[in-house]
Amino acid sequence: MTQRAPLRVAVIGTGKMGADHVRRIEEVVSGARVSAVVDVDAERAKAVAARADGCTAYTDAATALAAADVDAVLIASSGPAHEAALLAALERDLPVLCEKPLTPDSASALRVLEAERRLGHRRVQVGFMRRYDTEYMKLKSLLETGQLGRPLMVHNRHRNAASPPFFTSDMLVSDSVAHETDVTRWLLGQEITAVTVLRPRPSANAPEDLQDPQFVVFETDGGAVVDVEIFVNCSFGYQVQAEVVCERGTARIGDGHAMVTNMAGRWGGTISQDFIDRFADAYDRELQVWVDATRRGEVTGPSTWDGYAAAAVCEAGVRALNEGGRVEVELVERPPLY
Repeated sequence: MTQRAPLRVAVIGTGKMGADHVRRIEEVVSGARVSAVVDVDAERAKAVAARADGCTAYTDAATALAAADVDAVLIASSGPAHEAALLAALERDLPVLCEKPLTPDSASALRVLEAERRLGHRRVQVGFMRRYDTEYMKLKSLLETGQLGRPLMVHNRHRNAASPPFFTSDMLVSDSVAHETDVTRWLLGQEITAVTVLRPRPSANAPEDLQDPQFVVFETDGGAVVDVEIFVNCSFGYQVQAEVVCERGTARIGDGHAMVTNMAGRWGGTISQDFIDRFADAYDRELQVWVDATRRGEVTGPSTWDGYAAAAVCEAGVRALNEGGRVEVELVERPPLY
């Protein structure tokens, strides 16, 4: 049997996330190789390209996407740069895995959605990696059995040891709670219709003028109520937890009790320090699923619609944070393609 040639992937963005994806494709994922990397920082692009045999470094995404040895695109650049890269990839009808956010706002996300819709078929998978996490997958499967009855409430906790220096109060919603936005829609199979944000007094560990923590409340079109504690300067580590309260029982994930030690008069375990560590397996699984589907000529996973809906919810959340009160989410009618 003739062995199929590997999928040749262009990785756009060679920062922490992009460089880790290059490593993942080269060392973990089967059926793909990195043929191009793109970054406005030419020296960084060359350094990352040197890690993959036959990989070419570019500073312009459009030039890279026009290369003969590019079959698919992984976008890991900053959010504001996503729209241009997505539209360029769609113009060439290339398969795309785009890290979240799809784009930073609903208007630009809608432009991408319309560009894909005009093709008449899906090309984009959005990188909401929690859908590929083992614990979240088990929780989703359990809810789908109906054993616990209808979901009534979901409690989420999302904590980081420390926020990056550029983080703003709005970004707690738009960049962090964006994950809970997607998993809420995915777990419940419902759209989020309204957002309220409560503002506890800021932690002394938070930088000046950063509203941290925040308490976000979602309402859904299925009648569920969902809360998210987002605390990005908790000091002790990275935690993501979720508990679904249903009519006949509850289910909780994220306690991190895979291994508990007893030694020197103490018991306990370890706490992840960042998202790449906590969700390493999810990223591996997500990328392998994308490569396998792309080689079959299919597109699976979170869609452009999911990216657009998350952007619209986050916009409502930022308004609720800054203006106070309950803000309704505005969505266009969902196109048949999605």
